[in-house]
Amino acid sequence: MKKIMIIILTAVFIVNLAGCSQEVDNRKFDKDSIDSNVTGKNAEFAFDIFKELNKEDANNNIFISPLSISTALTMTYNGADGKTKEDMTEALKYAGIDITEINETYKNLLPYLSQIDKNIDLDISNSIWYRLGEPIEEEFINDNKEIFNAEVNELDFSQESAADTINEWIERSTKGKIEKMINPPISPDVVMYLINAVYFKGDWTHKFNKKDTYSTAFKNIDNEDEDIQMMNRVSTVDYGEGEDYKAVRLPYGDKKINMYFILPEGDEEINNFIQDLDNSKFNEIRKSITEKDNVELNIPKYKLEYGIKNLNNVLAKMGMGSAFEYNADFSKIREGIFISKVLHKAVVEVNEEGSEAAGATVVEINESAVLDPLSFTADRPFVFLIMDEETGTILFMGKYCRK
Repeated sequence: MKKIMIIILTAVFIVNLAGCSQEVDNRKFDKDSIDSNVTGKNAEFAFDIFKELNKEDANNNIFISPLSISTALTMTYNGADGKTKEDMTEALKYAGIDITEINETYKNLLPYLSQIDKNIDLDISNSIWYRLGEPIEEEFINDNKEIFNAEVNELDFSQESAADTINEWIERSTKGKIEKMINPPISPDVVMYLINAVYFKGDWTHKFNKKDTYSTAFKNIDNEDEDIQMMNRVSTVDYGEGEDYKAVRLPYGDKKINMYFILPEGDEEINNFIQDLDNSKFNEIRKSITEKDNVELNIPKYKLEYGIKNLNNVLAKMGMGSAFEYNADFSKIREGIFISKVLHKAVVEVNEEGSEAAGATVVEINESAVLDPLSFTADRPFVFLIMDEETGTILFMGKYCRK
């Protein structure tokens, strides 16, 4: 049964969204220094995390910004060492790539993308907030400033206004689309927040006429009809198809950034389709797309809000579980810290004019509490008993003091 799949193929739609501050990033860049191996691994990461989230939310809408997530985690990755670095390397798909190559790519990719199309409003903002007085490694701070153009702030987390200050930064960076990610008061165990915020607004190269939008039924995941507003036009469209899908590519602005819609065909169910969707499959879909005349295009007009989603379990399944453990090694930031939370939220609106989207990722770093190990050594007189747990009946009871 056909099910309309409204997936904004995040590996292309959001992976292409980048800038580095609330203003246009005018930094110079070297396009030849953008390593296709790094960007390819970012795409693999995008599909992997999307599939893992779909396992958790099989019956719900999903919308994420993989670049926001991978950027925030790569900022953090610069402070990892030992097994923690190895595990993050696995999760982020960076195996075999030196950290200098990764950083060089981000350093050039972000300003390149931020300047890609003057007709598109596109911002990515990075920031680091650390607790007042913390002895953070200077090299880590400098690297994030230089590579990710990160704004760095030392902040008194004990102040009631601290969470509001950080939330206001996220709200400004997403132009009001994401208002609150951190709940006050901030725990005294929190050492640092590493944050990435994405904002995108682009008009279709070929807009839909509002007069052609109509009401119709949408067959949802439960095979039930829901009323929706469907945009319509008949025009030349980039269109492709295969045995199990149909796909269209709709450009924004001067056609350097596009949105893909992929519709499973035949008996393919949406969750089964997603399970088999990876970078290789997506490249097959892309290659099938060519310009076709006289295509009748029907796309729902919709808004989605996803999150605030805790990504800890998903990222642990992808291989970086040690980063969330008390003995994590982020010694290149400071000793005795671990990732306590990776939070993500994203919103999108698609209408006749174009699309507006925002995503934010917060990596929360906590201090590891140094606890004395528990111990029980029966080397002096003790009491013992045998009891029935269900009724609480004590069957035997004794004292052992040895003579």
